[in-house]
Amino acid sequence: MAGQLKEVRNRIKSVQSTQQITKAMKMVSAAKLRRAQDAIIQMRPYAKKLQEMLSNIVSNTEMEGGNVLATERPVEKVLFLVITSDRGLAGAYNANVIKLAKLTIKEKYSTQFSKGNVTIWNIGKKGYEHFVKNNYKTSDAHKDIFLSLSFENVQKASQAAVQAFQAKEFDAVEIVYSEFRNAATQVFKVEPFLPIPKLANTGTATKADFIFDPSKEELIAELMPKILNTQLYKAVLDANASEHGARMTAMDKASENANELLRSLKISYNRARQAAITTELTEIVSGAAALQG
Repeated sequence: MAGQLKEVRNRIKSVQSTQQITKAMKMVSAAKLRRAQDAIIQMRPYAKKLQEMLSNIVSNTEMEGGNVLATERPVEKVLFLVITSDRGLAGAYNANVIKLAKLTIKEKYSTQFSKGNVTIWNIGKKGYEHFVKNNYKTSDAHKDIFLSLSFENVQKASQAAVQAFQAKEFDAVEIVYSEFRNAATQVFKVEPFLPIPKLANTGTATKADFIFDPSKEELIAELMPKILNTQLYKAVLDANASEHGARMTAMDKASENANELLRSLKISYNRARQAAITTELTEIVSGAAALQG
């Protein structure tokens, strides 16, 4: 009985120690989330307007020969930019991003994948570790962006993708990431990066009437790479906020589960303690009765 009480006491101490860690991680994630949320909220309207402007120009402007970044061609080789986190303990966040990437490859690019023509560039270590382990064609060139998250570091990845597309190393580039809504909600998305998508022809799209100075070809050639840098940076900021929100939610749930487990263990401890006391009393009474007899 004493051994059972000791075992329950040790389990209670272990759960309490774990709960202290989960509570601390929740507080850290909450602080990081506030900064990450402010960054994406400020960035999102700017990035959205730039993307609308670029898509509108591409959709409504006839350029001789077209621009290579907006030119669609038969898709033989595909590049995925998969944005995960560097660390775990964020619930199903990383698993959902990876699952969406693999599902998209299976449903949309199965032929290219079977030929070995699907490449994954990982932003974040968790995605890189998974795809290497599962023998996907991948690269670690940009996996450490979150160690020092800045526009300049994201721009390097964007420029590398643009240069590879221009050199016809890839015929399509897709981004897989999580769009931040709030601390408890993330929307996992696949967005085309290259070629630059045109506005959907719904009959309601507004045809823009732009006046170009300098020429539209020069202006678009200058604007396109810069806007693409902004688009990828927006996706990375979305993913960063999503990660901290997911981790904060996961640690909050873990702390609640620890409370439930502690409550159950304390009940078990009290029952075992009462049983031990009852046994001792019974032994004392039995001993006293034997002496009297």
